[in-house]
Amino acid sequence: MTFEAEKALYIAGEWQSGISTVANINPSDISQQLGNFAQASQQQVQQAIDAANTAQPEWEKTPLEHKQKVLQAIGDELIARCDELGTLLSSEEGKPFAEGRGEIFRAGQFFQYYAAEVLRQMGDLAQSTRPGVSVEVSREAVGVVAIISPWNFPTATAAWKIAPALAFGNSVIWKPANLTPASAVALTEIIHRQGLPAGTFNLVLGSGSEVGNTLINSDQINAVSFTGSVDTGRKVATATAPNFVRCQLEMGSKNALVIADDADIHTAVEATIMGSFSGAGQKCTASSRLVVLDSIHDAYVDALIKRMSTLKIGHALQDGVFMGPVVDDKQLASNMSWIDKARGHGAELAFGGEQLNLEHEGYYMSPTLFLNTKNGWDVNQEEVFAPMASVIRVNDLEEAIATANDTRFGLTGGIITQSLRTSALFKQQAQTGCVMVNLPTAGTDYHVPFGGRKQSSFGPREQGQYAKEFYTIVKTAYQRPY
Repeated sequence: MTFEAEKALYIAGEWQSGISTVANINPSDISQQLGNFAQASQQQVQQAIDAANTAQPEWEKTPLEHKQKVLQAIGDELIARCDELGTLLSSEEGKPFAEGRGEIFRAGQFFQYYAAEVLRQMGDLAQSTRPGVSVEVSREAVGVVAIISPWNFPTATAAWKIAPALAFGNSVIWKPANLTPASAVALTEIIHRQGLPAGTFNLVLGSGSEVGNTLINSDQINAVSFTGSVDTGRKVATATAPNFVRCQLEMGSKNALVIADDADIHTAVEATIMGSFSGAGQKCTASSRLVVLDSIHDAYVDALIKRMSTLKIGHALQDGVFMGPVVDDKQLASNMSWIDKARGHGAELAFGGEQLNLEHEGYYMSPTLFLNTKNGWDVNQEEVFAPMASVIRVNDLEEAIATANDTRFGLTGGIITQSLRTSALFKQQAQTGCVMVNLPTAGTDYHVPFGGRKQSSFGPREQGQYAKEFYTIVKTAYQRPY
């Protein structure tokens, strides 16, 4: 599947070309170009904003059963085509096919879930403190929602924003990451086929400086949902504040996986492999800090290194590949720079740390493990977004929990233990929005809230029924009978 510049923007129900194009390169094989994709002008973004404002009242008034059928159809098609679209996603992002297929399937589940939520939109009745007065509490759509999504989960993250936005009666302007435009166009084609009122859903590809800034600075946008870096999230919050636009930010992380002294070694190693290295570590939920109690340290590290040596690195579409390339040359250069920084601090490189030259020329590197690191080092405090993990040795559980919490982030945290008391203590004291016990830190369900604390998140939670807190506004109506 390839795309060209024409028909890559979707504005007011029509496909448009842009003012320029960018090439979409396969990170597994940089000789393969997946297509050229239009870049929107500021004028086209404004056209999308105008169209969304015009369409939103009509979409909000659309009967519930029709909205439900629309979202169900989108979800059903995503799932039916998960092999095809998973191949496309893996080709442009670099994650192995199993992960790409799984992401498309999960995106379909988001739409199916919110299709059901359309029919569960119920209000509340309350007694007034004043005799003879009734009170009704209902929810209405926020209005026009700008969605800015990342490249690491190009379809799933977008889906968990787009689906609730549409379910609760909002119109959408979607700006995906420029690194993964093909998946965005594919999802938009599916949405287009549902015959929404023109302008209800819009796709504007382009840079953050042009497209993104136009969206976040607009006083005709009612809400912005963003997933990306802390620095960019801070810019989004700063830009939206003067216009009092509601803002939802999912940003960085530096997640810790604690290996308790009673941990099952096999469980600990497998949770580490999936949490630290799947998706080439390019997950906001990746466990990049491995906080290991002294008594189990050597046995865990030996088993982990042995398991890492079995991982197959290669083209995302090759059979048996566990880890594909990182997304582009800039990410690869950044990752190698962080490896140099870690070694400069005095970290012991126990495994990996190399750029790889494989059968296909791409952005490959080995999974990387450092030992004897300190939690205060930059490599353990800043989000790296690489298949790289650092072991931090601690003396006891109290120190382990304190170390896990010693970060400006707070998205996920995990512990491997066979003790109910230890797991209960960790769940209570972990300063994170999500807590995992005997599981990888990466991996969440679609029907429950997702988000973090500290500088990981800002605003209401995403996913599940909690999404209504961002995508709807509460109205309280009082009435005295005649």
